[in-house]
Formats: sequence, C-alpha cells, structure tokens
Amino acid sequence: MNQTAPSNSSEPAGVCAPLTDRRVIRVAGADARGFLQNLLTCDLDDVDADGAGYGALLTPQGKILFDFLIFADADAYLLDTHVSGAADFAKRLGFYKLRAKVEIADVSDTFRVLAAWGGDVPADFPGIAVPDPRLTAFGARFLSRTEANVPAGFSLADEGAYHARRVAFALPEAPHDFQPGDAFPHDADMDDLNGVAFDKGCFVGQEVVSRMQHRGTARRRIVRVAADAPLPAPGSAIIAGGKTSGTLGTTDGSAGLALVRLDRVQNARARGEPILAGEVDIEASLPDWATFVWPETPGNGA
Repeated sequence: MNQTAPSNSSEPAGVCAPLTDRRVIRVAGADARGFLQNLLTCDLDDVDADGAGYGALLTPQGKILFDFLIFADADAYLLDTHVSGAADFAKRLGFYKLRAKVEIADVSDTFRVLAAWGGDVPADFPGIAVPDPRLTAFGARFLSRTEANVPAGFSLADEGAYHARRVAFALPEAPHDFQPGDAFPHDADMDDLNGVAFDKGCFVGQEVVSRMQHRGTARRRIVRVAADAPLPAPGSAIIAGGKTSGTLGTTDGSAGLALVRLDRVQNARARGEPILAGEVDIEASLPDWATFVWPETPGNGA
C-alpha cells in the first residue's frame, strides 16, 4: 500500500470496496487471548505484533469450520468472517468457553468491513486499517467505525471488484472456493497464506494438520484456472482426463479459482488430456506465491 496519486492529479489514488457479506465477532475479557490462542490456527503473538492475522477454527479432525481475518483491538480481538457462518462461529466459540473469562458478541452494527488497494490509508481513519495479513500485495483491510465507508483518497468499488481481485491474486475464501467442514487448511492454501502457525503449539485439529505438513500429504489445492471462453457457474465439476478432479470456485469471466486434486490434473497435463470446467476447456496453473508444486508423474521424472 505504498502507491500514491501523482501530485498533479485530483483523482482518488486508491479503490475501496465495502464487503457487505462479512460480519465481525468481538472476543474480549481477561482470558480472551489465551482462549483464542488455544483454539485457532493463527498465533496471537503475531496478531498482537502486526495488528492482524489470518486463521481458522478447525474440527478436531483438522477440517476448516470457519476462516477469518482477526484484528487486535485494545484488549479485545475482532474476527472478520463470512455472514453465512458468523452466527455458528460465535456459537462454537461459546461452546469452548467453559469457565474462561471471555465475552463473545457480534459487533457488525459497530464495524463495517472494507477491502482497499492502491492508496495510502489516511492518518485520521476512524477504525482499524492494516495490510491484508494473507498477502500484503493484495491490499489492505479496513474495519470502519463510521457510516462513511470510503475514506478520503479512495474511490468506491463494489464487491465484484474485490472478488475479481481475489481471482487475479489467487486468494481463496470460504464459502466461495471451499466449503466449511470439507477442506483441510492445506486444501485452501492456508499454509502459504500465513494462516497456520505450525510452531505455536496446540490448537484444535493441530495434530492432523501438522502431520500433513511434515509428511507432505496434501493432495488437493486451490489453483488458478483460465479458459478462452467464459467459465461456467461456480460449483461446476473439474474433469481431468475423464476423472472428476475438483470443483470450480470464484470466477471472473474466463479466469477463476478451483479446488483440485493436483495429481489428477498433473497426470492429464502430462498426457495432453483435456481438463474441463463443465464443458469448457481450461488450463490450470499454480498461484505466483505458492510454495507447493505439481506432483511428479511417470512422464516427468517420478
């Protein structure tokens, strides 16, 4: 977020999109930090140091129930999550509360979630403004405390522009690109997007996720897909070499994201077999920031 408008331009330097499908849950109280540290995949030490983080609450079997961005706010934490799971997320946190001295509340009437890119955050912004903790180059995340959703120096965009930018940066989100309860953090690329702190100690589902990390057993990943024609609707099956190999997620015209079996897609690539989203021929590629690679096949050295 180091770009500024030219000095001879009166046009806004940045773009800001209110995200109306997000909700904010506040966790406060004397035990709030320890309570969350023992549950979530992210490390609260990093959240406190950086002002924000990215993480998930998992099942004991290691599947993602809720993904979120989390913000340090004085002696509390604010969790920015999708509306479809917000009520259940607050309820699940309450399930783990037991005797912990914490208060859990939906504060979406107080905070409005915005995504911004291409401009500098004004010093007097009424709320929280930090670089996106998943990928700094993606932009910034704002939690605004006022009705004025768009700060000075930014032009207004809609949520479609935000999701198009997610596709361009290959940045997945639930429930658009993976379904809660169906994906491990590695499936959703969270290990490469600062979403899992493997060295912090225990959290719910930690044993399974750490085993996948150390053994390198993740077979599914979210990747880029592109076509020469508009892609079909999200949720369409990905077929590689005649085998069902994944599901199409967010789309932006002929570009999109898909959760796929890497081995099946790579085998089809190596054999020159078609890879389809619905009936549309596609090409699959890895995100620029990915540390994972296509698996070896008999045709490429395995």
